[in-house]
Amino acid sequence: MRRLLLSLAAVSLVAGFLAAPSASAQQSVNFFLGGFVPTPTDARGDVSGGRSNDVLVGDFNFLTYRFDSFKGATVGGEYLVGLGDFFEAGAGIGFYQHTVPASDTKFVNSTGGNVVADLKLRIVPFTATFRALPLGHHDGFEPYIGGGIGVFGWRYSESGQFVDPLDRACGGKPCVFNGTFVGTGSATGPVVLGGVRFPIGRAVPGFEIRWHSAKGDLPTNQDFAGTKIDLGGMNYLFTFAIRF
Repeated sequence: MRRLLLSLAAVSLVAGFLAAPSASAQQSVNFFLGGFVPTPTDARGDVSGGRSNDVLVGDFNFLTYRFDSFKGATVGGEYLVGLGDFFEAGAGIGFYQHTVPASDTKFVNSTGGNVVADLKLRIVPFTATFRALPLGHHDGFEPYIGGGIGVFGWRYSESGQFVDPLDRACGGKPCVFNGTFVGTGSATGPVVLGGVRFPIGRAVPGFEIRWHSAKGDLPTNQDFAGTKIDLGGMNYLFTFAIRF
């Protein structure tokens, strides 16, 4: 909670600074669209006794699904303000949501069909960032690098059919039931980015690679296969800014 409050204070401080820029500062509204690639399974969660506590890793113990299917589209926008010719500060928001189908690895339902469920992850990052522009704000070509902090709102759910291997209603045998398990919250973490822009007057298209890292705590009363959900990953973005 303390880290969350400190991060929110940092975001608020940057947002307040941006709300009252000097008259000479170059400002822009930057939109981005691209793809999000989550942290791979071999780097997810905290490993203890050879086991990761990340839910998407733990799910492999009884579910079959394609982890690569969590790759998906992400969109968002930022407000950027120049701090002299070689630096920028920004505040932004993004959105990612994807649903991946899964089936039970060991059991089938009474009709012989797969026991199926949907794994759904949503991430809404609020970020405060700082950029350095080695060549400054110039027409034609603007490379930059930067970093900052993010507050990541998230929601993870598993919904569909599940198997209770020792259900009393089924005489102590495996029994299929319908259910929905949900975890929500927010987490903080670092953001690192780099990219290049190609100004054409007030229009500024470009490309950016952005990495962030954060982990959410799952509720203990939902019987998830892990106690954490890794929210980190790489973002490959097409950007388009409008300067004013």
